[in-house]
Amino acid sequence: MITRAVVGHVGGDVIVGIHCHDDTGCAVANSMAAVAAGAGHVQGTLNGLGERTGNANLTTIIPNLQLKLGHRCLPDDRLVRLTSVSHHVAELLNRAVNPQAPYVGSGAFAHKAGLHASAIARKKDAYEHIDPEAVGNGTRFVVSEMAGRATITMKAAELGLDIDGPAVNTVIDDLKRLEHEGYHFEAADASLELLMRKATGWQQEFFNVESMRVITDETNGADFGTEATVKVWVGDERHVHTAEGNGPVNAIDTALRLALTPSFPALDRVHLTDFKVRILDGAGATGAVTRVLLDATDGERDWTTIGVSTNIIEASWRALEASIVYGLLHADS
Repeated sequence: MITRAVVGHVGGDVIVGIHCHDDTGCAVANSMAAVAAGAGHVQGTLNGLGERTGNANLTTIIPNLQLKLGHRCLPDDRLVRLTSVSHHVAELLNRAVNPQAPYVGSGAFAHKAGLHASAIARKKDAYEHIDPEAVGNGTRFVVSEMAGRATITMKAAELGLDIDGPAVNTVIDDLKRLEHEGYHFEAADASLELLMRKATGWQQEFFNVESMRVITDETNGADFGTEATVKVWVGDERHVHTAEGNGPVNAIDTALRLALTPSFPALDRVHLTDFKVRILDGAGATGAVTRVLLDATDGERDWTTIGVSTNIIEASWRALEASIVYGLLHADS
C-alpha cells in the first residue's frame, strides 16, 4: 500500500526502491510485493546477511523475479552462477549456506522417499518447480536406511557410478547397519558416496594410516596442550609426523596434512568449514555414542562427512579421514 502510494505520487519522475529487513521473516515477500506495486529497485544482500535477522535475501529475490515473474535482473548466462556465488560468499565469511535455502541450498532440489525419487525419473518437473541448473544447482537424491533399490540406483547415476544388483544390496545392508549404529547419511553425502564406491569394489589408494595417537595435557597448571602423532603410508613410503593443535581434531588434521601434502598438493585447498558434535544417547552420559559431522570445502565443492563412536576422538577421526579422502578423490574433477 505504501509503495503503491509513493509510486503514484512521484509518477515516472524517479525509480522507487525498497529496502527490507527480515525481522518478521517477510523481507523477501515484502520486496516482491513492492516490485508488484511499482518499485524498480530492490536492495538486499546475498544469503540474507545483515544485522539482527538479516536483510532481504537476493539469492531468493533474483530468481523469483526473473524465473517466476519475468523481470530481467541478470543476463541468462549469469543467473546460472547464483548458487556458486552464494557458496563463495559463504566461504569467504566462513558461514555455511543454509541447506534449506530456496534455489541455492543443498536441499532445495533434494528428494528422499523411494516413490518420490522414482517419479523424478519419469516426470521431473512435477516435483521441481524449476530446472535446478537454471540457478547453478542440481537434483540431489538423499539416501537413508529406508531407501529402495530405485533410490540407490538413481543416487549412483547422479554420482556417475556403475552399480549392479549385488552392489545395490550391499549398500542397502550397510545403510541399515550403520544407521542403526548412529550414522545419518542424509546429512553426509560425501560419506555416502564413499560407502557406495566401496560397495562396487573401490578402495582408496591415496594413503594408509598405520596408527594415530593424541595426547592432551595440562601446561603450567592452566592451559591444555594437544599433540597428535600419525604414522601414514603413501605408496611405499612411510611418514611419521607430530603436530600441536588447538584441540585434538586440529592437531590430528595438522599432523596428517604434514604427512600427505608433499604427495598431494591439492590438500592445500581443502579445509574445514564447520564441525558439529551430537550426543545420540543422553542416558549414556559421558560414555554416550557421539556423532560428528564435518563440513569441508576446496573453494569450488562443499561436502560433509560423518563419524560415529563412543569415543569422540575416534568419531572425529573417522569424519576427518573420510573428508580428506573425498577431497583427494575429487581434486581434479
